[in-house]
Amino acid sequence: MGKRGPKPKGKVRIKWSHNFAYAVGLIATDGNLSGSGRHIIFISKDIEQVDNFQSALGIKFKIGRKSRAKSKEKKYYMVQIGDVLFYDFLVSIGITPAKSMTLGQIGIPSEYFIDFLRGVLDGDGYVHSYFDPRWRSSFLWYIGFCSASPAFLNWIRSELRHRLGVNGHITKNASNSCRQLKYAKQEAGVIAGAIYKNRRLISLSRKRLKVQRILDIVKGLSRYK
Repeated sequence: MGKRGPKPKGKVRIKWSHNFAYAVGLIATDGNLSGSGRHIIFISKDIEQVDNFQSALGIKFKIGRKSRAKSKEKKYYMVQIGDVLFYDFLVSIGITPAKSMTLGQIGIPSEYFIDFLRGVLDGDGYVHSYFDPRWRSSFLWYIGFCSASPAFLNWIRSELRHRLGVNGHITKNASNSCRQLKYAKQEAGVIAGAIYKNRRLISLSRKRLKVQRILDIVKGLSRYK
């Protein structure tokens, strides 16, 4: 029997925390597990997002640049982690190499689900608001989560219904390639309150500030009702 090779050493410390769960949320949305069985790739147009990702995992790798589709312009930032142990861990909790259509329930400890959700919001989520032109004081706003996997959105919806008592609704685009889990007004406010309860935790600043501006508008309008 030949000698076994050296035991792989992990570059990422696998231990659940607020930051670690946030990073897993980012991987579930903007990350990619390569077919090699060892590489985790994270890509974003926002350099702060990449910095947050590395900070949440306690790592510091070289940030590269990448183009997408047929474009030659390298406007995306990329980090690649070669870590078999972390790769296998992600697969074990439900994040697979072909995750776009297969993503479902993720094995997140209950106490860190909201941190995971904050990562999902910063990855493939959105915050949108506008004044309804028909009524001057009618201000509408939404928090939404996008995915090509219905099972993933149904799981998030079920968790939020159980934890926060919000229902939301799921819509799909014309080509049926993507779905949105959307929460409006009061329900969006409940989710925002949970996600940003502790402002010291890592989050994408432009989305956090956008939510804060929206909540300030809502608070201001409520004074005149």
